Amino acid sequence: MQPTLDSFEILPDRPLQTNGVPRSAWKRTRRTPMWHRVYVVALVLLDFLGALFADLTSITLFDNKAESGLSTTELFPVIAYVLLPLGWVIVLWAHGCYDRRYLGVGTDEFKRALRASWTVVAVVAFMAFAQKRDLSRMTVGVALLGALTYILLLRYLARSILHLTRNKTGLAVHRMVLVGTLPETLEVHAAITRNPSSGLVPVAISLTEGYTRQNGRGAPVPVYAGREIASLVSEHNADTIAVCGNAGSQPGELRRLAWQLEGTGVDLVVAPQLTDIAGPRVHIRPVEGLPLLYVEEPTLSGVGWLVKNVLDRLVAFVGLIVLLPVFLLIAIAIRLSDKGPVFFRQSRTGREGQMFRVWKFRTMYTDAEDRLAALDESNESDGMLFKIRNDPRVFPFGKFLRASSMDELPQLINVLIGEMSLVGPRPLPADDGDFLGDVRRRLLVRPGMTGLWQVSGRSDLSWDDAVRLDLYYVDNWSLVLDLHILWRTIGVVLRSKGAY
Repeated sequence: MQPTLDSFEILPDRPLQTNGVPRSAWKRTRRTPMWHRVYVVALVLLDFLGALFADLTSITLFDNKAESGLSTTELFPVIAYVLLPLGWVIVLWAHGCYDRRYLGVGTDEFKRALRASWTVVAVVAFMAFAQKRDLSRMTVGVALLGALTYILLLRYLARSILHLTRNKTGLAVHRMVLVGTLPETLEVHAAITRNPSSGLVPVAISLTEGYTRQNGRGAPVPVYAGREIASLVSEHNADTIAVCGNAGSQPGELRRLAWQLEGTGVDLVVAPQLTDIAGPRVHIRPVEGLPLLYVEEPTLSGVGWLVKNVLDRLVAFVGLIVLLPVFLLIAIAIRLSDKGPVFFRQSRTGREGQMFRVWKFRTMYTDAEDRLAALDESNESDGMLFKIRNDPRVFPFGKFLRASSMDELPQLINVLIGEMSLVGPRPLPADDGDFLGDVRRRLLVRPGMTGLWQVSGRSDLSWDDAVRLDLYYVDNWSLVLDLHILWRTIGVVLRSKGAY
């Protein structure tokens, strides 16, 4: 007979609860990871210094205390160098910018900092109006905008250091116990371990059903059944429990588990079977006490989509003008490397299946197509593209163009005429696939010069991973996601990651 878990039981270090109700919220001792305390203290100091540096910058540039309405010598330094930076920290705290759920992963941390800046602007404007101060708009504007800029840059630097620490040492992470059936927990395990920088590290699996002696073999982490979750959390020094799939579907089960976790410092997260749907598409709406998880349709129209199209063409137009001298130098180098055309044109499949010819700088010898059949067995790609790490058909200067991604620059022409976008799924050769099944969904948007697959490994990724990232982009598109991808593209290009 297969053992199963009929209920969850998490006990705190001290008996704080009676029938699932904490005796006093003030007496609870929530256990917080040491790394998080240190990181939050560092963020508080960085935010304070960012606001302080902004005030110093503004005063240094304009140095007009009299115009600002703060001519009192004793009061001005206190407001500029203490109260205003302290106010920034308080407002950031009120907007959840120090909540560990949003630190180190995703864009919520920066969105909350941006919203906090509007609160600071409103407070400063109200105080100026209430005190009837004739503030210098330039001084105050530079101080507020500079504070936001410094805070975002310093937080990005702090996050980069946190990611480096996680990737190199395995420290500063959340240790998770996954609860559910084996297929559900393994799916969640695969999803959260794709990005080590997120800091989510599964350390054990607690099965609720379907346990046999054999199904735990080969699992990436130890698999248990019939064990109290409290003992697993303590044994593996975990600080997070992830309920996967339908593990908490029994009436009241998840609610009682949440009660039992109060005051223990152990986080409870629910991982529904929507691992590739995120962001604003997911909403929780309570109806008569029942929390319903709504999944909205992808937003591929509206004002945001219009802004994306305008920015695409504007950036492409300016980019082609600015890069024209670079294009001429590259064209000369290509002709010196191998006699033949400067550009390579190939049919690709665009939005809604429309065909177009992509522009690229030629990086291969003119007889590359004739030599393709002889190299077919050396293909290192498991999908619709042909890739060889050291392709003998690529001439030396072509390798430089590929490593630097400069061979893709002529695609700005495709962007300008509306066949491609700056950000989107990878454009695939039209004669290599039928775009059936899930792959066809990527045709809902225009292909892009860069995308999630480019900033996540490029040619080093498997075909399944490339498709998954493209579909994630289609399902969760937003302007913020586009800007995030463009920012990450800079670092990927400079490192030549996965380019061959």
